[in-house]
Amino acid sequence: MKRNRWIALLLTLALALGLAACGTTTVDPVVTDEPTANVDPAPDDTPTGDVGAPTSPDPGPGSEEPDPTDPEGTDPVDEPAPAEALARLAVLSGPTGIGAAKLLADSDSGAGNRYDYVIAADNNELVAGLTGGTLDIATVASNVALNLYNKTDGGVKILALGTLGVLHILESGGKTEINSVDDLVGKTIWSAGQGANPEYILRYILAENGIDPDRDVTILFADASEITQKLMTGEAEVAMLPVPAATAAVIKGEGKLRAALDVTELWNELDTGSDLIMTAVVARTQFINENPEAVRTFLADYEASIDFVVTNVDEAAELIAGYGITPNAAIAKQAIPQCHLTYIAGRDMAPAVSGYYEILWQANPASVGGALPDDGIYYVP
Repeated sequence: MKRNRWIALLLTLALALGLAACGTTTVDPVVTDEPTANVDPAPDDTPTGDVGAPTSPDPGPGSEEPDPTDPEGTDPVDEPAPAEALARLAVLSGPTGIGAAKLLADSDSGAGNRYDYVIAADNNELVAGLTGGTLDIATVASNVALNLYNKTDGGVKILALGTLGVLHILESGGKTEINSVDDLVGKTIWSAGQGANPEYILRYILAENGIDPDRDVTILFADASEITQKLMTGEAEVAMLPVPAATAAVIKGEGKLRAALDVTELWNELDTGSDLIMTAVVARTQFINENPEAVRTFLADYEASIDFVVTNVDEAAELIAGYGITPNAAIAKQAIPQCHLTYIAGRDMAPAVSGYYEILWQANPASVGGALPDDGIYYVP
């Protein structure tokens, strides 16, 4: 009897321990698997509106169209990336800029090939860009082109030749005494471009007409704006200026100034066998070698631009003034025919400009970089 009571006691104790063990295993999963209070089962970017609901024709206040300048609000399908620039181009302000005006306008409007371009104030900016590799193509003074070729060991080539001369001799005071080179004897001639093409050209023309530039005339130099002012006040009786500065001075003079002599015509009368080439289009040789198709395309664009300017003077004048190349369209309109715009490329370049380079070299070898060019300077596709 006692034995049966001990067996019952042991069974009761075993059942109690088993129930205790089952209670422990049911608590642990509840504690470890309970989600935290800051968990949101819906992602932050879940739309709050009706997905797929039709768009209202009137979005209402606060629902303006995306700002196209905001990259997050711009639809790449609706705003395609601009076409890649064909070249990094620099245009020298003045006659060369006049000839390139249509090319620049077509680039800006998307009507033609796109160029990353700048309009530079002087040749030094272009030289720095070409030698530093930040420019591919540039329009420069023709002697600067030869300087670059010599000083970069052929690192720059001439793609095309531009204007045939842009210099004009002006007479002030409402006078009409200057009608030939001989009429310059005894005069004081103010000129822009000391130590550059204008000075060498003026001295050459005087000397070839039997006039000693150091004894028979007095040549004084200043910048174009100062010379214009002297012409207006009568302090300067005779001056030589390039277009469009010469054109602007004549218009400003309101009949008291006149363009007495066209220096390009005086040059042609000497029959030197070479044209008076004032500007050239150059490119880095590396760019030419790596991008031959881009170079050919640019030349076609540039020739077409010159042709447009020459044959559509009124429309071109508005473009030229719009780019600030001339102060206004009226000046541009009169300057275009005075620029003697031209386009000479390929095998025609050497005979057109070699004689002019020789004259500059004889006047001052440093003006052309110390040496006359070989045929390697000219780009002939």
